[in-house]
Amino acid sequence: MFQMFSSDKMKMVDADKALPGRPEPLPLTEPHFISGRDLKAPVPAGMEQAMFGMGCFWGVERKFWQREGVWLTMVGYAAGITPNPTYKETCTQLTGHNEVVRVIYDPAIISYDALLKLFWENHDPTQGMRQGNDVGSTYRSGIYTYSDAQAEAAVASKSAYQQALTAAGKGAITTEILPAPVFYYAEDYHQQYLAKNPDGYCGIGGTGVTCPIGLGVTS
Repeated sequence: MFQMFSSDKMKMVDADKALPGRPEPLPLTEPHFISGRDLKAPVPAGMEQAMFGMGCFWGVERKFWQREGVWLTMVGYAAGITPNPTYKETCTQLTGHNEVVRVIYDPAIISYDALLKLFWENHDPTQGMRQGNDVGSTYRSGIYTYSDAQAEAAVASKSAYQQALTAAGKGAITTEILPAPVFYYAEDYHQQYLAKNPDGYCGIGGTGVTCPIGLGVTS
């Protein structure tokens, strides 16, 4: 996942320069490594979904699958241009995609605010197109919302966390907040990578500033 710094990686690719991709999705044959659930399972009745970009998706996914109330996690590519990109293609920064984690969760156990709190506190949302040594548009901070309520909560949480960051002498948040785009599944070997490879690379880390939202279990 380590990417050397390059100014070209710090900006989005122009649409006319993006890779063409392919019409068919990448094959995905393995179930969730931990739960055994089908990664393409529909959202069960009463549950909701969320999507976040926080840097290298290996470590990000682990943060979410460890939380009580999260029913299923999966990693993939979103918010770009190239249809059905491969990992190698996204690494060129010529697809426009972000590495993301899609989460299916039970709001009776864990609230969306609690997921937002986890999001803000476990990466640095002020770095633009990078997370630490991981540089490029694939590592940008993003919240991709599935409803008006999620969008409102995301915007409110951004404002609250910016106040906390400013008070701590940190910079401006660069997180993009967009309606959830098409989610393209990453290859099998990326799914639950750190469960399969416990000593694998995890490049995410927070600012050390507490986000003043999300109390965890909903009433």
